[in-house]
This record gives sequence, structure tokens and C-alpha cells, in this order.
Amino acid sequence: METYLALQHYWWFLVSLLGALLVFLLFVQGGQSFIFTLGLDAADRRMMVNSVGRKWEYTFTTLVTFGGAFFASFPYFYAVSFSGAYWVWMLILFCFVIQAISYEYQNKKGNVWGSKTYQIFLFINGVLGPILLGTAVATLFTGGNFVLNRDAMIAFEGNTTMSSWVPFHGIQLHGLEAVLNPWNVVLGLAVFFLARVSGLLYFINNIVEPGLQAKARKQLLPNAILFLVFFLLFLGFLLTTSGYAYDPVTKVVSQEKFKFFNNLMAMPYLIATLLVGVVLVLYGMGKSIFVKDYNKGIWFHGVGVVLTVLTLLLLAGWNNTCYYPSIADPQSSLTIENSSSSPFTLKTMSYVSILIPFVLAYIFYAWRQLDFHKIDKKSIDKGVNY
Repeated sequence: METYLALQHYWWFLVSLLGALLVFLLFVQGGQSFIFTLGLDAADRRMMVNSVGRKWEYTFTTLVTFGGAFFASFPYFYAVSFSGAYWVWMLILFCFVIQAISYEYQNKKGNVWGSKTYQIFLFINGVLGPILLGTAVATLFTGGNFVLNRDAMIAFEGNTTMSSWVPFHGIQLHGLEAVLNPWNVVLGLAVFFLARVSGLLYFINNIVEPGLQAKARKQLLPNAILFLVFFLLFLGFLLTTSGYAYDPVTKVVSQEKFKFFNNLMAMPYLIATLLVGVVLVLYGMGKSIFVKDYNKGIWFHGVGVVLTVLTLLLLAGWNNTCYYPSIADPQSSLTIENSSSSPFTLKTMSYVSILIPFVLAYIFYAWRQLDFHKIDKKSIDKGVNY
């Protein structure tokens, strides 16, 4: 039993790490959101599209891997979400589908819509993608309006479903009611402005055209301020709000005041990762703002983003915490214990996860090779792909 619990904690850590990497890789979406702000002419827009276009597959692949790992290790979450809150996930999927289409087809022969149409699709993905993902992730802290029927998983009889989504004030919104909770939207906006800051830092590092670099630096300060405002608002809410805890013996769910703050105090190593993460984010942004020729901020900032988001997601699932509380019925809340796969599945996947460091090493190598040549107008004139 202790081994099973250790596997559940291990897989929540891996899922959280993938989620943290995904938030960093949203710099692609953040960069796309500036396509008509920084790109005042076709050449500038082409440089920006080629810059983040080299990396869009990393974001897309990480999103799919994150979703796959979550489904394989904690299938009840997917069963609950896709049976009721599917409109949120369909919108997220739509945003990323139009991104893939845009990169693949905007400069193909026979494109009758024109490049600008596909660039508009990239802009839509750049704005809505981070906001929707941030809003959806916030529900891990604020909860969803579902009721769980565990007997259905055992019986498989008739038309009985595993879960049902309770109408919001008599209206069935299928998860869209998440936007009616202002704190969900606050996190969504924090992720959006974080992605924009990351995108600007990536442009500063990857594009060597002086005019475009100057415009990116000019946008950095206001977007950094907006990110900090929304992030600190959500962090303040998180550390002062009540959460849902479960008894490790009886599994009974109850509300606990300052639950996430208590989690932080109970796991002091997470205090360290949070502080280091925040400092690195501030360092990467601050030095890029105040030191004119500095272009390495994306790396300090990126490591800081991963550590910070990893800490927040671990707070949501560890220390006997309900990582997806049910607003309609607290006893239906999901935890890493009551929503995970079988011991055999988690153990088998854990053997496979040994390969993760090798995959990350290959990604790092491929990343370095792609970034070996920086983007400028000459490279665009020679016909870079996007």
C-alpha cells in the first residue's frame, strides 16, 4: 500500500513537471500574440513567425504528452472533465488545431487565403490558448460542479454514467461556468501575460534585427507589470483561501482553512523551490529590461517559470489535498489516491519514465541545433520555412 501511494505521488510530480514545462513553452503563444503589434511590416511578421515557428511542435507535443500522462495516471480526472466540462477542452483543442494548420499551410503553394489569414489564426491561438489553459488549470484549486458515481465504474449496467455535471443556476454550461469565477480568470490572465513576457524574451534572444529587438524590449516592462499584478493576486488568493483535504484513513473530505498555505508550511522544500523560481523569473525579466544588450533572460526566466508552476501544482495534489474539488458534492472530490490508475499500470509506466532524462537531453540538443543560426532579414530572404 505504501508503494502504491509512493507511485501516486511520483506520477503527480511527473504530471506537474510536464504542466510546468508546458507553461514555459507557451512562449510560442506569447510570441504569436505580438504578431500584429511588433510586426508592423511583412518582413518583421515573417521573422517573428519563423522564430517561434521553430518551436511550436515542442509546445504542441508537450501539451499532448501532459494530457496523455494525466489520462494514464489519473483517468478519473479525464472521465469527469470530458463527460461534463467538455466545452472548455474543445475550445483549447480548437485553438491548438488552428495553430498547427497555420504553420503547415500559410506559405504552401495554392494557399488562396493568404498568409495574413493564417497569421490571424496564430494570433487567436496566442491569445486564447494561454487564457483558456490558465483558466482550466485554476479549477484544480477552485473546483468543478460535478457529482461522482463510483458504483458505475464497477457495475457497467444500463445507462448509468460515472459522473454528472450539475447545472449552474439551472443552466447547463458544461464547464464554461469556470469563467464566472473571477479567480479562474485571474490565473488565466496571469498565464497569458507570462506567455507574452516569455515570448518577448525569446524574441530578444533569437532575433538579431535591432529594430525588432528594440520594439520587443519596449513591450517587456508593461507586460511584466501586468503579469506580476495578476500572478500576485492569484498567489495571495491561493495562500489565504480554504481548500479541501481528505483524511488519509477514512478518505472523508472536509474543508480546511488556509489549506494551500498549510501545504506550503508542511513541505518546506516547496518554499525553497517557489522562492528560487520567483527570483529567477524576476531576474530574467529585470535584467532584460534594465540592461540594454542583455539577451539571456529567457533561460533564467524559463527555469524560474518551471520551478514556480511545479510548486503550485504540487501544492494542489500532495499532502492529502483534493486536486479537483467538487463544488456540488465535496465527497466526490478527486484526489491522487481515489482517481489514479491501478498499481500495475503506475508501476509499468514508472519503468518507462526512466527514459525521460534521455528524451529531455535529445530535446535540448535539437533545440540548440535549431537556435544555432539566429533570425534576421537575410535568413528570411533566403526562404526560411514559415
